[in-house]
Amino acid sequence: MSRHTAVRGPVGTGERALAPDLARGFMLLFIALANTVWYLWAVPMGGSSAHPQPQGALDAVTQFFTIVVVDGRSYPMFAFLFGYGMVQLAMRQEAAGASPAEVNALLRRRNLWLLVFGFFHALLLWFGDVLGAYGLAGLLLAWLFLRRRDTTLLVWAGVFIGLLGLLAAFSVVGFVLAPEGDPAMTGMDGMAASNGETSILAAALGRLIVWPLVSVMQGLLGLVVPTMILLAFWAARRRILEEPGRHLTLLRWTAALGISIAWLGALPEALAQVGLWEVTESQATMLIAPHMFAGLFGGLGYISLIALIAHALQQRRGREPGVVLNAITATGKRSLSSYLAQSVLCAPVLAAWGLGLGGQLTSWTMFLYAIGVWLVTVVVAYLMERAGRRGPAEVLLRRLSYRRSTGEPVQAWSRPPEVVDQERTTP
Repeated sequence: MSRHTAVRGPVGTGERALAPDLARGFMLLFIALANTVWYLWAVPMGGSSAHPQPQGALDAVTQFFTIVVVDGRSYPMFAFLFGYGMVQLAMRQEAAGASPAEVNALLRRRNLWLLVFGFFHALLLWFGDVLGAYGLAGLLLAWLFLRRRDTTLLVWAGVFIGLLGLLAAFSVVGFVLAPEGDPAMTGMDGMAASNGETSILAAALGRLIVWPLVSVMQGLLGLVVPTMILLAFWAARRRILEEPGRHLTLLRWTAALGISIAWLGALPEALAQVGLWEVTESQATMLIAPHMFAGLFGGLGYISLIALIAHALQQRRGREPGVVLNAITATGKRSLSSYLAQSVLCAPVLAAWGLGLGGQLTSWTMFLYAIGVWLVTVVVAYLMERAGRRGPAEVLLRRLSYRRSTGEPVQAWSRPPEVVDQERTTP
C-alpha cells in the first residue's frame, strides 16, 4: 500500500448536498438541549432521566417537551449522519483513485483520532463526550461491515433492532412486576458528579473515569449507535440524503412512522417525570429501555423529515437560500467544531468548578441557555462560511487523518464523483 491516501481534497461547496448539512445543523440544537440538562448539578436527578423534579409549570412543560422530542433522539441522528459520512468519504476517495486498502486505512486513522479527540474533550470539559463512542463504533463497524452486501447490513441492523425491542419488552414486563420502593442506584447522579465538583482536577478525574464506560456503552453495547450506522451505510450507498427526490415515498413513511413511534414511546416517561402519572422509583427505571428503543425510530424519522424539507427547498428554483438556512447548513458543515464549542460555552460557565451557573438555573432557564449556546455557534459558523473558513476541528482532524508523500499535492475536484459500483462489495 502506498504511503498516501489523500487523493482528493475537501468537498467543494458545489458538491455538498443540502440535507446532510441541514440535518447536522438541527441535530446540534438537540444535542445542546439534551446535554445541558446534566449541568443542573445542584438538584438530584430522577430515577429514569437526568431531569430533576420540576419546580413549577414552566419546568414541567420544558421537561415534558424535552423528554418526548429530544432526549434519546439526538444521538441516533448523530450516529446515522456519522455512518453516512463514512460511506460518502469512502466513495469520494475511491472515485478519485484510492484503493480500498488506502480508504480503509484512512477511515481507521480518522476514527482513531476521533477517539483521541474524545479523550481530551472528556478530560478538559464534558463527561458525556460522544466522539469516543462514535470513533470506537466506526473502527469496529467499518472493519466488519463497510464492504458487506446490502442484505448483510439490513439483516444485522434487524437483529440489533430485535434485541433492543426484546429489551424494551422485558422492561415493560418488569414495569408491571416491579416492587414498590426504591430501585438499585441508576448511576445518573454518579455519572454527572463531575459537574458538581468544585475542584478542577477532581472534576477532570471524574470525567475520565466515566468516559470509557460512556464510550463503550453508547458506542457498542447500547446497540442504538451500531444499528444506526449500519442503516446509514445502506442509505448512503443509495444517496438518499443527496437525492431525496428519488426516495420520497420511503422518506415520507419513515418520517411519519418514526416520529410517531418516538413521541408515543416517550409519553410514559414524560408523564411520570412531570407527575401526571404516579409510578414508583422502581417502575421509573423500567421506562428507560422503551424510551431508548423508541428514540431509534425518532432519529430516523427526524432525518427523513429534514431530507424532505431539504428537497422542498431545492425545488424552489430561482430563489436564493435565506440567511437562516445558510447559517444552519454552515453549522452542519462545521458540526465537529460546533459540537466542541458547545462544551466550551457550557462547562466553564455552568459546572461547579467554573462559574457554577448551573447551580442557579432550573429546567426552563437551562433550556433557554441551551438555545442561546446553539445560536452562538450558528452565528459563528455563518460568519466563517462568509469568510470562506472551515471549522478548526475539521481542519485539524483532516490534517491528522490524511497522509501525503512529501511534495505531493492533494487533488481537488470541482464536480461530484460517480457512485461507486455497489457490486464491488464483498459478501
